[in-house]
Amino acid sequence: MIAMVDCNSFYASCEQVFRPDLLGKPVVVLSNNDGCVIAANKEAKSLAHIPMFEPVFKIKDILEKNNVTFFSSNYTLYGEMSQRVMNILKTFSPMVEVYSIDEAFVELTGINHLDLPKYGSNIKEQILRYTGLPVGVGIAPTKVLAKLANRIAKKEEVHDHVYIIDSEEKRKAALKKVKIGDVWGIGRQHARRLQEKKVFTAFDFAHNTPLAWVRKEMTVVGERLWRELRGESCIEFTTIPKPKKGIGTAKSFGKRLEDLDMIEEACAYYISEVSEVMRAQGSCASYVQVFVHTNYHSKIDKRYSESCTVTLPVPTNNTFVLISEARKALHRIYKPGFRYKKVGVNLSGIIPQEYVQANLFEQPSKISNPVLMKVFDGINNKYGKATVASAITGRRKQEWELIKKHRSPYYTTQWQELLKVGSRS
Repeated sequence: MIAMVDCNSFYASCEQVFRPDLLGKPVVVLSNNDGCVIAANKEAKSLAHIPMFEPVFKIKDILEKNNVTFFSSNYTLYGEMSQRVMNILKTFSPMVEVYSIDEAFVELTGINHLDLPKYGSNIKEQILRYTGLPVGVGIAPTKVLAKLANRIAKKEEVHDHVYIIDSEEKRKAALKKVKIGDVWGIGRQHARRLQEKKVFTAFDFAHNTPLAWVRKEMTVVGERLWRELRGESCIEFTTIPKPKKGIGTAKSFGKRLEDLDMIEEACAYYISEVSEVMRAQGSCASYVQVFVHTNYHSKIDKRYSESCTVTLPVPTNNTFVLISEARKALHRIYKPGFRYKKVGVNLSGIIPQEYVQANLFEQPSKISNPVLMKVFDGINNKYGKATVASAITGRRKQEWELIKKHRSPYYTTQWQELLKVGSRS
């Protein structure tokens, strides 16, 4: 059996954990630069006139009139809370596959003799007790069925947010409850085609759709879904994530930038971030790409966008080497006279660190010493992100970083922002 554990309204719930005064009240989380609504709790979702992904400036009056509390996205907090949830799940089973920041599969093979409803409730209650986060738990013989059971668990409170498919009768009943477009792995295009064939539920798909048609029209991926919905396990369980084939980041500036030095600082900061990810997975990059662009939608600013990719002499994950190459690329594409909205970096051609071969025509650089990077990572892991960094990243981050006017404190990762509890005199 496999359990799918999914946090309810994860971003909003993380905010409510440290603001218990907001429990039962509408809460939404905003995108980068406080642009639009990207997450909402059930109280906010019940307000039909607050559409998701709507620009905030269009609905700010509505939010305020309905006493909706809104937060800037705080991904540092969400990531740390996610790690706490995953650590708790590992106490229930050594086999945990982290599917996303708020979801994980838990392998329960070997504990079928246990009371599964009680086991699922224990998972839910322990996460709530230790983190304050509400979750739904779905348990079933396959991943797709577990995902489907989780969807039912989160919607039907009658099951105490724990739903188990442990019999043929329950499997068929569950399939009939879920619309075809809500089945994990079936996108809009396939859902539309299936609906044209009078396939409206997961049951219709698994029991009334011929396998030959599924295999022909939806390839092997669709066949796996079809078989999994019928109780046949086809999707492997993965506890070790595969190394990323490409690593990049790009964020809009808090204000439009014209100064090359300021854009360089942002570019160097982003390179520092992605190179840390690279070292953490034991990989090196063969290419570094830098791109810039202005605001596509502006009716005032001139438009410009360009990118440049540099081939590295030797694949590396060294922050200083990557920054140096990225600066060369940035200088090639930067043009004065434009107000830039974003700079982004991408590392590609990723190979395992142990596969890197030296270049006969390149003299090893002193700054490429891996020991230096190990020291960097050790200090930053212990004392916080960017405690030590390349001087090129500068000290003007607040002048170009994302707008976060409504960001909550970094309650769990910054000493100066820890929640303070005091007695009233």
